Amino acid sequence: MSFVLRRPFAVSSTAFKQFSKPSNVIRAFHSSSPKSSNFFNPRPLTSTSNAQSLLKSQALRNGFKRSYQTPSYQPANPAASGNLTQRLVMGAALVGGTILATNLIFNRETREDGGMPPFEREYLNQTFMHTGLGVGIIALAARTLHQSGWSYRLMATNPWLVVGLGLAASFGTMYGTFYTHPDNYIQKYALWTAFNVTQAAILTPLMFMSPAILARAGLYTVGMMGSIAFIGATAKQEKYLYLGGPLLAGVAIVAISGFAPLVLPATAVRTLAWTENIWLYGGLAVFGGFTLYDVQKILHHARMSERGLVRKDVVNESISLELDFLNIFIRMVQILSMRQNNRR
Repeated sequence: MSFVLRRPFAVSSTAFKQFSKPSNVIRAFHSSSPKSSNFFNPRPLTSTSNAQSLLKSQALRNGFKRSYQTPSYQPANPAASGNLTQRLVMGAALVGGTILATNLIFNRETREDGGMPPFEREYLNQTFMHTGLGVGIIALAARTLHQSGWSYRLMATNPWLVVGLGLAASFGTMYGTFYTHPDNYIQKYALWTAFNVTQAAILTPLMFMSPAILARAGLYTVGMMGSIAFIGATAKQEKYLYLGGPLLAGVAIVAISGFAPLVLPATAVRTLAWTENIWLYGGLAVFGGFTLYDVQKILHHARMSERGLVRKDVVNESISLELDFLNIFIRMVQILSMRQNNRR
C-alpha cells in the first residue's frame, strides 16, 4: 500500500483484469449497431392524430390570440356637433341682432355728407388694426406669463402693492406712448408694446378661468364693441362727443366701487353686493359709452389730421379702444363665471 502511494501514477495489474474480457457494452467499429428500443423513438403519427393535433394547436393559438382591431369610432353624444353649430348660429344671430337694434335705436340720424370719406375710413381701419394687434399681444403675453408661473406669484403678493405697481407701470407706459412723436417709430412702438405687456401682466390671473368662458366673453365683447363702433362710425359727425364729461364722472364712480372690497370690511355684505353690481353692470354701460365716444373722437381727429391741424397717430387712438375692450372683457368674464356658478 505504501508503495502504491509512493507511485501515484503506477497502476496495479488487477486493475486491468476487469477490462480483459470484451463487454457487449463496448461496440467495435465493424460491428453492427444494436437494436434500439422504441422508448425514445416517437411513434409514427397517423393522419387522424395529425389533424387532431393541428386543431388543438390552432384552438390554443386562437384562445391566446389578442385582437387589435377596434370598432369604428362613434361619438358618445351624436348631437354634440349639432349643438355646437346651433350655438355658433345663435351667437352670430345675437351679434347681428344687436347691431341692427342699436342701429335702429341710436342711429336714426345718419351722416349728411353721403358716407364716410376715404381718409376717415383709412384712419379708422388703421386704428382698428392696431387695436386688434394690441389685444393679440396682450393675450399672447398673458398666456406666456401664466405658463411661467407668474399668476401664482402675482396672487401671493400684497394686493395694494399689485395695484400700486400696476397703475404706475400702466400710466407710465401709456403716457410715454402718448407723448412720443409719431415719427419716432422705434420708441413709439417700444412703449406701446411695453404698455400691452403691462396689461397682460396684470390680467394674467384670468387664465385660471375656463377657456370656454374666456372664448365666450371675447365673442360677446367683440359683438358689443363692433355694434357700438358701427353706430359711432355711421352717426352724424360729432353727435356723441358731448358724452365725454358724463362718462368721465361715471368711470370715477365705477373705479371707486372697484376699490370697495379693499377698504370695506367683509361683514358689509349688502354694501359689497351693491358695489359689485355697480362695478359690473355700471362698468359695462360706461365703457360701452366710451367706445361710442372714442370712435367719434377718432373720426374727429381724422378730419383734423386731414386739414393739417394735428398729426396722424393711430397708435394713440388704438390705446383708448384697447382699454375699452379690456374693461368690457373683464366684466363679461365675471358675469359668465357667476352664471355658471349659479347653475351648479
